[in-house]
Amino acid sequence: MKPFRAVRYSGAAGALADLVAPPYDAVGEAERAQLFTRSPYNVVHVTLPESADEAGLLYRAWLEDGILEQDDDPAAWLVVEDYVGPDGVARERRGVAVSLAAEPYATGSVLPHERTHPRIREGRLRLLRAIRVQPEPIFLLTDARLDLEVPERAPDLEVDETRLWTLASFDAAALARSELLIADGHHRYESTVELGAELGPAGARIMALVVSVDDPGLHVFPTHRVFSHRPDLLDTRDGEPCEDLDTALGFLAGEPFERSAAVAYRRGSVELIRGSEGELDVELVDSYGLDGIRYTPRAAEAAAFVDGGAADVAFLLRAPRVEDVFAVARRGERMPPKSTYFFPKPLSGLLFHPVES
Repeated sequence: MKPFRAVRYSGAAGALADLVAPPYDAVGEAERAQLFTRSPYNVVHVTLPESADEAGLLYRAWLEDGILEQDDDPAAWLVVEDYVGPDGVARERRGVAVSLAAEPYATGSVLPHERTHPRIREGRLRLLRAIRVQPEPIFLLTDARLDLEVPERAPDLEVDETRLWTLASFDAAALARSELLIADGHHRYESTVELGAELGPAGARIMALVVSVDDPGLHVFPTHRVFSHRPDLLDTRDGEPCEDLDTALGFLAGEPFERSAAVAYRRGSVELIRGSEGELDVELVDSYGLDGIRYTPRAAEAAAFVDGGAADVAFLLRAPRVEDVFAVARRGERMPPKSTYFFPKPLSGLLFHPVES
């Protein structure tokens, strides 16, 4: 890991709030359309373009026209994010944005924990070939301790609830010796590895926001499962009946993590279901299949789908423990899709990282 010469929006681009966006995979069609019209320089024109070639032409035009400028000196960046999670709790998360060599997983330098889809990975690779820049960081966890003190000066960048400061003297030695786990950004990481195989090691660098597992503001949330058009699940009774949802969730919180468990919520019934030892909660629920499934990190929303008749059953899960996610990755295994929900996702467009750095 090392500092890098970031490319950033200049004052000519307008207010930063009109230029940044959530990462590409967190933007739906309606929000994409809204961001497209918010500013001709909004980062979604590059992260979610009509075509990869168009994005490449646009990015180079922004550089030539002074919409984007590259810093003279390399730096790491302290990133402080204030947020309220799906559980309604306010937190502050601190991390450092650095340049990382994207290497095949076989080297053991970076661990994955989720499976990827070839179609999405190929789309990201086409985009990278065209723009040759990372417009958004991936999100990594480290088991190293990071002592990140907020400087006693104004942030170098600030938008919404995110603040950034340059750290010209940041020592990345501790990170180089630590275990790194991809919390979010598997497709982007793997497409960068593939690009490096085409361009050589100089073209296999990626921007990463690294957060310590010891950071007080780090929290992983569950992704609840909601099933519609599944009459087979309406009469399934696999668990212990509970008086109401709050009671069931209380019982769920007390279940040992050594075996899987979840709450099944239907109109007129709620039960605590238990699975096998060594099984993840998501694996227990995924045993019912994926037909008719949707996902939400908010338990109240999951229950509302059932109460309103839009769903047959909601399975409410516990928040995964970071140590369990690391354990799965260390064994060389992958968790099912939507197993973890790391929130908030780092913004796109605050910093751009040329792939050849």
